[in-house]
Amino acid sequence: MPLENWTVLIVDDDDAIRENLGAFFDRAGVHVVSAADGAAALVQVAVAKPDLVILDVMMPELNGRQVLRALRAGGDWTPVILLTRTGESSERATAIEEGADDYLNKPFDPQELLARSRAVLRRRGGQVEPLQSARSLRSGPLSVDRTARSAALESRLVTLTPKAYALLDYLITHPGEVFSRDFLLNEVWGYQFAVATRAVDHRIAEIRRALADDPDAPRFVETIPRGGYRFCGLVERA
Repeated sequence: MPLENWTVLIVDDDDAIRENLGAFFDRAGVHVVSAADGAAALVQVAVAKPDLVILDVMMPELNGRQVLRALRAGGDWTPVILLTRTGESSERATAIEEGADDYLNKPFDPQELLARSRAVLRRRGGQVEPLQSARSLRSGPLSVDRTARSAALESRLVTLTPKAYALLDYLITHPGEVFSRDFLLNEVWGYQFAVATRAVDHRIAEIRRALADDPDAPRFVETIPRGGYRFCGLVERA
């Protein structure tokens, strides 16, 4: 979607954040509307029909998580990026389970937020619901049961360590997107884990062994030189 066709709703009770982000997105050619609290956000979603909602979690009265739940419960799958103040992996996982498309920890670089916004809109395309909301996904002979946190190849269960499964789950719910090792460490391991980027390579190797995925002719996980990794298979809801 061209930038000039976007409408983004920025929701934050901090006036400075709303104004600064609004000016930044406006300079990028994005049409901006804003709301200072959760109740106003729900009204703006109904009236302005934004393409994307950037939603702060920590707000008085109706917080961002409550707004997100209200939207999804009402069948509204407008893409949402949550702005949080915690790097806990459990908090991020809960946000995705409740229907968020992405999340970003404060403080953040506006350029990264813009890049993630583009990625969310590109990933969603014409889909009503994001892949992150699916209970199960399929890519050719690979099926992933996200409720049971298990994967199967040709209907046979494969054995993965918890971190390898979490990495596979993140990649398959973001098909086609390239993620650096540092990014995956933060998203899957969480910033509280002091581990080297080689940990990502080890778990990728584990996934490839379990899925019989040839790195020279990958069906599922592709290495991008100087870039990182991406899920390269076609993904659909199972």
